[in-house]
Formats: sequence, structure tokens, C-alpha cells
Amino acid sequence: MWETADASGIEIIDQRHLPHRFVTAVLRTPEEVATAIREMWVRGAPLIGAAAAYGVYLAARRSEADIEPAARLLAATRPTAVNLRWALDFVQGRIDKSRSGEERALLSLAAARQIVADELERSRRIGEHGLALIREVARRKSVVNVLTHCNAGWLACIDYGTATAPVYAAHDAGIPVHVWVDETRPRNQGAALTAFELGEHGVPHTVIADNAGGHLMQQGQVDLVIVGADRVAANGDTANKIGTYLKALAAHDCGVPFYVALPSSTIDPSIPDGQAIPIEVRDPDEVRFLEGFGSAGLQRVRLVPVGSPALNPAFDVTPARLITAFITEKGVGPIT
Repeated sequence: MWETADASGIEIIDQRHLPHRFVTAVLRTPEEVATAIREMWVRGAPLIGAAAAYGVYLAARRSEADIEPAARLLAATRPTAVNLRWALDFVQGRIDKSRSGEERALLSLAAARQIVADELERSRRIGEHGLALIREVARRKSVVNVLTHCNAGWLACIDYGTATAPVYAAHDAGIPVHVWVDETRPRNQGAALTAFELGEHGVPHTVIADNAGGHLMQQGQVDLVIVGADRVAANGDTANKIGTYLKALAAHDCGVPFYVALPSSTIDPSIPDGQAIPIEVRDPDEVRFLEGFGSAGLQRVRLVPVGSPALNPAFDVTPARLITAFITEKGVGPIT
């Protein structure tokens, strides 16, 4: 994500087209930003927070007397990732005392830029702290096998990533590392996005079906699991892409360390535990249909019988008791 030359909008990578095509889109209104977040042109907790911040700027730029309607529109796009609300509060807090439309625009632009810069630095530090964990495994293994779920890389986090930041740091440091990439049904962010990222960076990886992870752990082929997060409650319960909880259960049973990598902006101290985290339920057609690239280009095919109902919760909650430690920009350890 980057600003246009005249700062009249933001240009994004439209992630719906990856890995088959690299497509960008320019967003010039808060309504367009809201659509991009809701329909997952952009996704990933840190990125949607940054995008929402720019959405407030775009509202202020058109000299609206009240940016609250735009903020409410953006806040309603996706309920689970706390970075969205956090970023909106951050920007609004910076412009509450401004007097003119021009001042509001300048202050909101500065706030959005600061969010981007801060998230970049947080991700870089997450990579540094997570590198120590991979380096420790490398002392006793010729190749370190990491399993991850969904996409928590640079596409989701502006740069570096969260869950993949330690992997990139290890690869760049010359440590032999291999990543098991969960496909992450139903939107296949692992197969489409994480595999794309790792391939572009030259990191060895293998895409697996979501249900293969437990088997690989039983066979001793996973050294550690690193996932991202969309919201972490005060007690450490963690909401992440649907299927994360099952990986945590398998890791716990097999004695495989299970780490959650996240910036501090993803921690929500106002929520006591995971039961209070709102879980987004998305369109069931994401389960009924599958998109892929065939001889006729990008194609959409039905997977289930016509008339069969489907349910599509986008996230689940992993209890803190199943998490070995959290990797944040501050280090490796507990949330509380």
C-alpha cells in the first residue's frame, strides 16, 4: 500500500487476483476503502488498520465537517480484527482538536503515515525476536520446518509480516528453513498468498491441505508452528483465521511449540477473554464455490450440491493455555 503522487488516494495490491495476476487499484474515497476492506481486496489485521486510517484521511480531505460517518462505515467492515478500530481511534484522536478542514486533513494524513511507519518497525522487530527461536532449533536440526496458517506476511502487514517475519529473517541469515503452508480454506490465503510471498523471496515451502498439519506433527516433520492474530484478549486467548485452533490442539498433543506473532496493536485489553471476541461470519458462497486459474483464465466452480447450506465463520479462538508464547515487537513471552 502506498500513497498516490498527489496524496489524493492510496494504491493497493488487489489481493483477490494473487497469485495468478498482480493487480493494483487506487482508492480515493472512504467508501472505496470500506469496500476494499469488506471484500478483502486488502486483508490482514495491520494492513486493514492502516487502510482504514487512510480512509479517515480521505474523508477529512474532502473537507467534511464531521468524519464520524466515514469512521463508522470503516469500523463496520470487519468486526474481528482489533487493529481496524485501534487505527480509527488513533487517527480521530489526532484530529479532534483541529479547527479547519485543511488542518484535519493534514493531521489525519500524518497520523496514517505514522501508523504505517510504526507497523513496519513492529514487524521488523517481530522478525528479529522470532529469529532467535528458529536459530535455537537450527542448532540441532539441519533444516528447520515451520508450519503456518493463513497469511501473516508482508501482504497482510505492509512489509516483513508477523508470522512469516522470523522465517524471512532466518532465510536471509542463511539458516536452512522450510515452511509447511496450510492452504487455509475457504479463501485459500495460504495457498494463494503465503506461497506467493515465500516463492518471491526464495524460501523453500510446501503447500499442504489444512487437515495434513496434525499428521506432519505426529511424524516429527514440524519443529514449530508460528501463526498470526487478528485480536488477542487480555488473558491471551487469540482469534485468528478459522482452523488455527485445530493446529494448536495438534501441536499441544504432539509437543510442538506453538507461537503467535503479532504487533502490540493487535492486543485488546478491553476484552477479558476469547468468548468476548466478535467472530465474523462471511458469505457462505465462499465455502460453496472455489476460484482457481484454468485454461480459460480465472474460473469459479461450485463444490457442493445445489441447495446445500453452508456456514462460514472466518475466525476461531485459540485458548491461551495452548500457546507456548507470543512474539511481539517487545520480545518473546506471555501477553499478561
